[in-house]
Amino acid sequence: MSAIDGLPPLRAVIAQHDLRAKKQLGQNFLLDLNLTAKIARAAGDLTGCDVIEVGPGPGGLTRGLLAEGARHVLAIEKDARALPALAEIAAAYPGRLEVIHGDALEVDPLAHLTPPIRIVANLPYNVGTELLIRWLTPAAWPPFWQSLTLMFQKEVAERIVARPGGKAYGRLAVLAQWRAEARIVMTLPPEAFVPAPKVHSAVMQLTALAEPRYPADPAVLNRVVAAGFNQRRKMLRASLKGLHPQIESLLVQAGIAPTARAEEIGLEKFCALARGLAAAPR
Repeated sequence: MSAIDGLPPLRAVIAQHDLRAKKQLGQNFLLDLNLTAKIARAAGDLTGCDVIEVGPGPGGLTRGLLAEGARHVLAIEKDARALPALAEIAAAYPGRLEVIHGDALEVDPLAHLTPPIRIVANLPYNVGTELLIRWLTPAAWPPFWQSLTLMFQKEVAERIVARPGGKAYGRLAVLAQWRAEARIVMTLPPEAFVPAPKVHSAVMQLTALAEPRYPADPAVLNRVVAAGFNQRRKMLRASLKGLHPQIESLLVQAGIAPTARAEEIGLEKFCALARGLAAAPR
């Protein structure tokens, strides 16, 4: 493995700072700096961008982002054990790395950043899906970010790009494809990580569209798909009955058969239903 900077190999960093991965934090570390640099390159030209990284751990991807020319990296790390290792990276890249010790679900990063902004992260498994939904459903669009380059379990990545009619199709697919172009750019085997997870992983690229594909209120659409796919074996008139007393009529107005199931419904009709719900009197 060739070095991407003058800093020690990641195995040495982990040993020096006793950074053994903690299962309760969803940690699985990538130790190959060539691989972390490849993930950074998948995010595109970073030279004029600020980058948010969530869960940097010992800093392998952080180093890749900085080596690939990111203007400024804001790393949000919950694990205090990683802070000394990240401080060493910040010293090697003066003025370009800022570290916040905190929970990414609670931190507002925007005060620390200047557009254009991209998000690049090997997301901790235990918060990855929730963070993605938050990034995809802000009240205003376009969002503060240009693109998301994120690592998930491969099964989650396949759900994000899934099409109607299959078992993988669900809430994540609808919300991601509504406002972004989503594609899988790389897959990684378990042995690429320490400790090795039980599943394969995949790197996703989501590029924000200038406008959503179809108009809809994000909060209403999120409620519709959450309720529909939470009971995906039920007919929609049953799974959505809690959203409105006249849900059958609203389904018909949106061009959806009340006896249909969520996995059969495409994005356009979900958005039509969300618009109908938003406009319907109680």
